Amino acid sequence: MVLRCNDCITYHVIRYVQEGVTDDEFFEALNIALIVGRSITVPHIRHAVEILEQCREIQKEHQAIKL
Repeated sequence: MVLRCNDCITYHVIRYVQEGVTDDEFFEALNIALIVGRSITVPHIRHAVEILEQCREIQKEHQAIKL
Protein backbone atom coordinates (compact mmCIF):
# COMPACT_ATOMS: atom_id res chain seq x y z
CA MET A 1 0.00 0.00 0.00
CA VAL A 2 2.71 2.44 0.94
CA LEU A 3 4.38 2.05 -2.47
CA ARG A 4 0.98 2.84 -4.06
CA CYS A 5 1.32 0.32 -6.87
CA ASN A 6 -2.10 -0.99 -7.92
CA ASP A 7 -0.52 -3.76 -10.01
CA CYS A 8 1.33 -5.04 -6.94
CA ILE A 9 -1.78 -4.71 -4.80
CA THR A 10 -3.81 -6.69 -7.34
CA TYR A 11 -1.21 -9.45 -7.43
CA HIS A 12 -1.07 -9.75 -3.65
CA VAL A 13 -4.84 -9.72 -3.21
CA ILE A 14 -5.17 -12.53 -5.73
CA ARG A 15 -2.47 -14.49 -3.91
CA TYR A 16 -4.22 -13.90 -0.56
CA VAL A 17 -7.40 -15.38 -2.00
CA GLN A 18 -5.53 -18.33 -3.51
CA GLU A 19 -3.90 -19.04 -0.15
CA GLY A 20 -7.25 -19.01 1.66
CA VAL A 21 -6.93 -15.80 3.65
CA THR A 22 -10.21 -14.94 5.36
CA ASP A 23 -11.87 -11.57 4.93
CA ASP A 24 -11.14 -10.79 8.59
CA GLU A 25 -7.43 -11.46 8.06
CA PHE A 26 -7.47 -9.41 4.86
CA PHE A 27 -9.08 -6.40 6.52
CA GLU A 28 -6.69 -6.66 9.44
CA ALA A 29 -3.81 -6.32 6.97
CA LEU A 30 -5.52 -3.30 5.40
CA ASN A 31 -5.94 -1.73 8.82
CA ILE A 32 -2.22 -2.10 9.45
CA ALA A 33 -1.47 -0.56 6.04
CA LEU A 34 -3.70 2.38 6.95
CA ILE A 35 -1.92 2.86 10.26
CA VAL A 36 1.52 2.72 8.63
CA GLY A 37 0.75 4.67 5.45
CA ARG A 38 -2.03 6.91 6.75
CA SER A 39 -4.42 8.66 4.41
CA ILE A 40 -2.22 8.30 1.31
CA THR A 41 -3.11 4.59 1.25
CA VAL A 42 -6.90 5.09 1.20
CA PRO A 43 -7.32 5.01 -2.61
CA HIS A 44 -5.21 1.87 -2.78
CA ILE A 45 -7.12 0.24 0.05
CA ARG A 46 -10.29 0.89 -1.94
CA HIS A 47 -8.64 -0.75 -4.96
CA ALA A 48 -7.69 -3.77 -2.84
CA VAL A 49 -11.27 -4.14 -1.60
CA GLU A 50 -12.59 -3.95 -5.16
CA ILE A 51 -10.17 -6.70 -6.24
CA LEU A 52 -11.14 -8.83 -3.24
CA GLU A 53 -14.82 -8.47 -4.15
CA GLN A 54 -14.09 -9.51 -7.73
CA CYS A 55 -12.11 -12.53 -6.53
CA ARG A 56 -14.89 -13.57 -4.14
CA GLU A 57 -17.42 -13.30 -6.99
CA ILE A 58 -15.24 -15.53 -9.18
CA GLN A 59 -14.98 -18.02 -6.33
CA LYS A 60 -18.77 -18.13 -6.04
CA GLU A 61 -19.12 -18.72 -9.76
CA HIS A 62 -16.62 -21.58 -9.65
CA GLN A 63 -18.40 -23.15 -6.69
CA ALA A 64 -21.73 -22.92 -8.52
CA ILE A 65 -20.22 -24.66 -11.55
CA LYS A 66 -18.91 -27.50 -9.35
CA LEU A 67 -22.39 -28.10 -7.92
